Amino acid sequence: MKIVIIGGVAAGASTAARARRLNEDAEIIVLEKDAFISFANCGLPYHIGGKIKDRSALLLQTPESLKASLNIDVRTHHEVTQIDRALKQLTVVDHKQNKTYTESYEKLVLCQGADALRPPIPGIDHKKIFVLRNIPDMDAIIQEIGAGARKAIVIGGGFIGIEVAEAFRQRDMMVELVELQNQLMPPLDFEMACDLRYHMESEGVKLHLGQAAKEFTDTAGKVKVTLDNGDSLVADIVILAIGVRPVSTLAAGAKLAMGARGGIKVDGHMQTSDPDIYAAGDMVEVTDTVTGEPTQIPLAGPANRQGRIVADNIFGHTSQYSSTQGTAVVKVFDMTAGSTGASEKTLQRVKKAYHKIYLHPSGHAGYYPGTAPMHIKLLFEPKTGKLLGAQVVGYDGVDKRIDVFATAIRGGMTVFDLEHLELAYAPPYGSAKDPVNMAGFIAANFLRGDLDFWYSENFPEQVANGTLLDVRSTKEFGSWNIPGSINIPLRELRSRLDELKSEKPIYVYCRVGFRSYLAYRILKQKGFDKVFMLAGGSKTFNCFCRTQLATGKPGIPFVSHAEEEQAEMPDALKHA
Repeated sequence: MKIVIIGGVAAGASTAARARRLNEDAEIIVLEKDAFISFANCGLPYHIGGKIKDRSALLLQTPESLKASLNIDVRTHHEVTQIDRALKQLTVVDHKQNKTYTESYEKLVLCQGADALRPPIPGIDHKKIFVLRNIPDMDAIIQEIGAGARKAIVIGGGFIGIEVAEAFRQRDMMVELVELQNQLMPPLDFEMACDLRYHMESEGVKLHLGQAAKEFTDTAGKVKVTLDNGDSLVADIVILAIGVRPVSTLAAGAKLAMGARGGIKVDGHMQTSDPDIYAAGDMVEVTDTVTGEPTQIPLAGPANRQGRIVADNIFGHTSQYSSTQGTAVVKVFDMTAGSTGASEKTLQRVKKAYHKIYLHPSGHAGYYPGTAPMHIKLLFEPKTGKLLGAQVVGYDGVDKRIDVFATAIRGGMTVFDLEHLELAYAPPYGSAKDPVNMAGFIAANFLRGDLDFWYSENFPEQVANGTLLDVRSTKEFGSWNIPGSINIPLRELRSRLDELKSEKPIYVYCRVGFRSYLAYRILKQKGFDKVFMLAGGSKTFNCFCRTQLATGKPGIPFVSHAEEEQAEMPDALKHA
């Protein structure tokens, strides 16, 4: 069996390694047009920022190491320019030897990945405008910094844009970030990205959200970026991080079936429309786990698994790739943001019914030092409680929770299942009622009819016809409150029920939702029929309606039954 793989890194290298483990006698050739066959592209921003000191740590495998350990013929600087499916033959340009030759195959695997988008904006070819997709890109950016670059403009507020902005700040550079949408991290819903926005601003990154780069021009060797609102920014270096596009020219030229977004269509075995050609990684079209739609989701984990599945099927194993749910996590200075499954805006787009909850538990036990509140959003089906998506933003323990939610979604679990998950607990790592359990409790209570919500995005219209009731302490209320609200602290509520009119809707809120839940239960059992509690409390409210409390710094951890005592602590009321 002769297998030729076009492209290395995640999918290509995984295919080659798995193929060798399955068949010692197969001839395996990897053709890579660039200089590096296997490198940690997700680590590139961290070397730029200095967190990863040794550049060689990013080089996972070399042609020599793959030959020595797996007997794989790796040819770098070899670019495939044509596929002849009838002859099962490739046209290859050897850029090192400056020659062209043909290479036959029995099975062909396409793993060319995706290229960074460079839209046709005037001035886009300025020599100080860079992308970050590979080792040479990284080296060029570091060289520019070494030559004296002190101010950077990052175009794009997704994973790469945010990571590069942080890397530049770690080098004490001035940074401005431009993002077309009105939020950072487009995979997140708007309100969940607000915490990241506030935090990045607190770390000295100037944000231009809802703006696009209209033109790039040179000004004394620097780059002038003109935005579509007329503003102009000038910097020593510009990074384009506005997304990627599948490298599909070769596949399209071979007339393989393509998806609407430019990715290669494959079946569950990663087989293309040609039975002797497989494809994997960022260049293939996948199925969304939740919506069932065809989509493009460029992530390293799926790419590695797909490469493994390709090799399995070539050698008779019947493993199958089902879908991609888009589980991802990103470091944003001291914060972490993660998501899995569908977002609310995706569910709205596909017209899929859902409910949502918010909560703000701590990363671990509040009495153990070093934790802070996290912001969890959970989306689930109205009738069954089946999980549809989750987003978590916070400081500690975010990755752990998003991984549990991802596993639960993959397993088809419901919010009722989350109530019963048995998760590891010790004070430095979690809580006896883990945040995942708490999300299940709240969502299950909602579906059982034990509580009902009002939502921050509906303020002030929804509450205009009722009583807006703040059940925090008098001190908390005096420090800040939602306009139009009255204050009856939870501990006084039972003795002051006569101050409320039972015929009017009552919209209750507190800091995170715990005290307002207790107030809700009191009011409902005392004959008040129209009661609603603010989902996520004032901490979620700050993400929809920014107040002076939204500083980008962590607030005090939530400790049930002790929030009023916590409010008396020094500086406890300075942050949301």
